[in-house]
Amino acid sequence: MKTSKILSVAILAFSMFVGTASFAQKTKMVGGAEMYPDKNIVENAVNSKDHTTLVAAVKAAGLVETLQGAGPFTVFAPTNAAFNKLPKGTVDTLLKPENKKMLQDVLKYHVVAGKWSAADVARAIKAGNGKAEVKTVQGGKLWLMMEGKNVVIKDEKGGMATVTIADVNQSNGVIHVIDTVLMHK
Repeated sequence: MKTSKILSVAILAFSMFVGTASFAQKTKMVGGAEMYPDKNIVENAVNSKDHTTLVAAVKAAGLVETLQGAGPFTVFAPTNAAFNKLPKGTVDTLLKPENKKMLQDVLKYHVVAGKWSAADVARAIKAGNGKAEVKTVQGGKLWLMMEGKNVVIKDEKGGMATVTIADVNQSNGVIHVIDTVLMHK
């Protein structure tokens, strides 16, 4: 009787550990914060210290409600360092109320409809013989390619961004962290 009770407790403890471990595998650390797959894009992004500029831009553009919607969305999320690569004054100019439409266009250019996991991106690149063209929510195009083991994204101006953290799953899509702001024509 004692042995079966101990065995039951051991099985319960192991089940709890496996459940916790599989949940932990579904979360990723971004900007010092854990990203939870049961939270939406905005709920997670506000916790990343590496995405404070992006969050401020999303708020200034009035896109919070959109990115909290059902989606699914794939967001190529530039870090603060990516925004810092832009010419001095660009971010401040974009954040001005009179430039709201321009800011919306820049941000929507980083969003693709649907949930594109890293595996989906890799399949599309392979099917396209090394390059996949995707249409953004803004209406522009991005080209996804491999550079060694990294996914790189070419924008309409010829700029290149590298995915630094892939598959940050959200309740309404997925985020892929990138190191450069994408620009359209």
